[in-house]
Amino acid sequence: MNATTHSLVQKLWNYCNVLRDDGMSYGDYVEQLTYLLFLKMADERSQPPYNQPSIVTAEYAWPRY
Repeated sequence: MNATTHSLVQKLWNYCNVLRDDGMSYGDYVEQLTYLLFLKMADERSQPPYNQPSIVTAEYAWPRY
């Protein structure tokens, strides 16, 4: 695992720990983090070099958050 991947995995686990400590169950925080990753990936695919139209409406787009 390279350093960038390791860093991303560590950040996700840190977010999981914060959500778990706030009383969320495993299923709940996996759902929330999956949704955030989906929004981020949709945003990245709309940027160069992909330049694909986003499937997420502007109201829920990643840059809004």
